[in-house]
Amino acid sequence: MKYRRIGRAMIVFALLCVGFTAQADSTDAVVASASKAVVSVDSGKLQGFIRNGIYTYRGVPYAQAARFMMPEKVTPWEGIRGAMNYGAICPMPPMADVAGDEMFNPHRYLPQNENCQFLNIWTPGIQDNQKRPVMVWIHGGAFTNGSSIEQLAYDGENLSKKGDVVVVSLNHRLNVLGYFDLSAYGEQYKQSANVGVADMVAALEWIKANIAQFGGDPENVTLFGQSGGGGKILTLMATPAAKGLFHKAIVQSGTFPGMGMTLIEPKASRRVAEFTLANLGLKPEQVSELQKMPYLQLLDASNKALAQTAEEQKISGLFGGFSLMWAPVVDGEYIPVHPVGAEFAAQAKDIPLMIGTVLNEFNTIIINNPVALEANNKNAWTTEQAQAELTKKYGDKAESVGKAFLEAYPDKKLADAYFIDTLVRPGTIATAQLKADQQGAPVYSYVFTYESPVMDGVGMAWHCAEIPYIFNNAGLVDSATGGGDAAFALADKMSLAWIHFARSGNPNHSRLPEWPAFTRDNGATMIFDNLCVVRNHHDEQLMNILTSK
Repeated sequence: MKYRRIGRAMIVFALLCVGFTAQADSTDAVVASASKAVVSVDSGKLQGFIRNGIYTYRGVPYAQAARFMMPEKVTPWEGIRGAMNYGAICPMPPMADVAGDEMFNPHRYLPQNENCQFLNIWTPGIQDNQKRPVMVWIHGGAFTNGSSIEQLAYDGENLSKKGDVVVVSLNHRLNVLGYFDLSAYGEQYKQSANVGVADMVAALEWIKANIAQFGGDPENVTLFGQSGGGGKILTLMATPAAKGLFHKAIVQSGTFPGMGMTLIEPKASRRVAEFTLANLGLKPEQVSELQKMPYLQLLDASNKALAQTAEEQKISGLFGGFSLMWAPVVDGEYIPVHPVGAEFAAQAKDIPLMIGTVLNEFNTIIINNPVALEANNKNAWTTEQAQAELTKKYGDKAESVGKAFLEAYPDKKLADAYFIDTLVRPGTIATAQLKADQQGAPVYSYVFTYESPVMDGVGMAWHCAEIPYIFNNAGLVDSATGGGDAAFALADKMSLAWIHFARSGNPNHSRLPEWPAFTRDNGATMIFDNLCVVRNHHDEQLMNILTSK
């Protein structure tokens, strides 16, 4: 990994450029100088900047690694390294047209490089002997796509400022680069199936060693992440190497079989490697050729191998049929057990957990048909139309589904029952129950049901919809939230709950009703909406109807 040494003149020039750019957006603008924003870490000095009173450091290297190899400590640099630009992100499959998603989930797209072990930090103070809670964001995109700053809503400035907390986000290896099991081909590849997880562990080790310099408490670290990020957090809760490196966990829409709750078994992961070599015309003794193979060629062959393995071993996919997606491997050593199998991972017994979903997840027009955003808005359905649509979808269960839905969510409409999530919610309930069964640290449950007013509410509560609110970024991504008073009020309540949980392991605060810890007996769940309420076992009957054979 190569590093560029930045001299004093280059730093001044870069700061001027950053400052003039920021002044267009904020009178508080950007301030940085050697006397204000330089921090020493274990590999050298970093030059950041200050925006709106928050010290910001981007593209901080936390590790380095060769392809398929475990991460190692960063090679120290001389002088001052600039930390004003985001680091490269991990290579990923070429994306399909996502234009329909940009309004509701505005993104950033950055250069990709296999040297992608970078993190970003937002903090109210540096080198001040404070012990602020540290909130580490793990990005989504399953174990295949995404980055630490992929969505604009991931920006940590507002959350850091609101809660007097240190916010960190990080990149790590993904897809074939992070989870390709070559363990059958030599000792040097022993851990190749889990180097993506090892990257996250390396980032947490870096945080433990250095975050005090940024005003953070290395003994009070909370992981929070959505979708694949939630699955990664569950995985880390079952990874011995991560034990003691974080102390609380928030899993948002992240309970997927095969990608977090459970992981891949060696029987499948090793077969993927065999198929990949065959697809490339390589013999086992030629495995070293993979080290220098162009990424897209390797990706194409290995993705075909995933499909071949799924078909051969009859592995059921999340969305039906046989399919296999990139994920860590339960190898019996680096990851010895499934995070959420017959029981919750024992090593995480003393880690408080907050866990929840959004009401609609993938069952929205944003996900399924973004080209037709206004073609069939359920908010325009009559009662007769809603009943007809429910009958088409649920058949003879339609009446009972509609009734159970309105009992679970009395502030919603009958039409909303058509779009209820059954992919993530059942696993989230099961995970919360198993965590509560440990009778260790508490677990708190929630469902986000707020419907953004954008485009007459057509988006509903889509997968990722809660992210701007927990980052206190309702105004930053107003194309998704609407940027109105209701959005700001909800962002205030949700971001405070996340902050309080990071501070103490309890999300309660004065702007929410009393939020009890979840147990099998009470089923207590916070409903985040215009009116936030706690209900007990509120959707138990609904889920039983929808998931029964």
